[in-house]
Amino acid sequence: MYTLIVSVSCSVAVSILLKIARQQRIEIDQAIAVNYLLAAALCLAVLRPDPTSLLRPDTPWWILAVLGVLLPGIFLAMAAAVRHAGIVLSDAAQRLSLLIPLLASFVIFGEAASTGKLAGIAVALAALVCLLLRPRRQASAPDELGKSAALLLCVWAGYGCIDVLFKQLAKSGADFTSSLFSAFALAAVLMFLYLTLRRCAWSLRNVVAGLVLGLLNFSNIYFYIRAHQVYPHNPTLVFSAMNIGVISLGAVVGAGFFKEKLSWVNALGIALAIAAIVILVQNM
Repeated sequence: MYTLIVSVSCSVAVSILLKIARQQRIEIDQAIAVNYLLAAALCLAVLRPDPTSLLRPDTPWWILAVLGVLLPGIFLAMAAAVRHAGIVLSDAAQRLSLLIPLLASFVIFGEAASTGKLAGIAVALAALVCLLLRPRRQASAPDELGKSAALLLCVWAGYGCIDVLFKQLAKSGADFTSSLFSAFALAAVLMFLYLTLRRCAWSLRNVVAGLVLGLLNFSNIYFYIRAHQVYPHNPTLVFSAMNIGVISLGAVVGAGFFKEKLSWVNALGIALAIAAIVILVQNM
């Protein structure tokens, strides 16, 4: 069980770091670039992928290319969402992204839709709407409300698309660890190229933050994989515990430590998100 606890803790710790980044004068784009460089190095050292396995003619390189762009792009969106909407709503929106691959299985891959799955989708959509609704008194201006909602939607859709792309890679026969390493490496290259073109001034503070972010990011993934290895015959337990754990711990940290204000509609959205995950996982 410690594997799940560590994975959940690292996931929420990433949100905490994103939350305090501005206060600590951390340039988050530099931290994200270093994060992917370290994550790729740790992936190579710990998971020992074989990148040459991707040199097969049938490897969908376009998917890896899209992942290389999406991973840092959505990470930047997550950082902005945490800053504008808070940890509680951002973590919930991220975890509700499991709805995207489920919808893709119906629309793209032609899988049958059971009553349980449709019920889970309905609850998840209701949860998403509740998370996006915020009273005007909680924002300084209507534009801020719109920005928060747009960022939460971006996080939800972005992480869902990333999940779909990784599933497509798996269906193509590509090795997961090799695909993960390649996506991390490409994301790092693109971020450093972007920062070079911007001629940004690097600082030690940002590099250190990036190293911490990379360690937390990789640890989240590694211990999630280990949890599946520890409970090979109960993936439902791992999947539901991970998602519900992140939403619950994120709510405690966001509302308890950072005093993020939630309306009753937002609180209902969090409860519905947990209920949706339970329903969907039981019907996957």
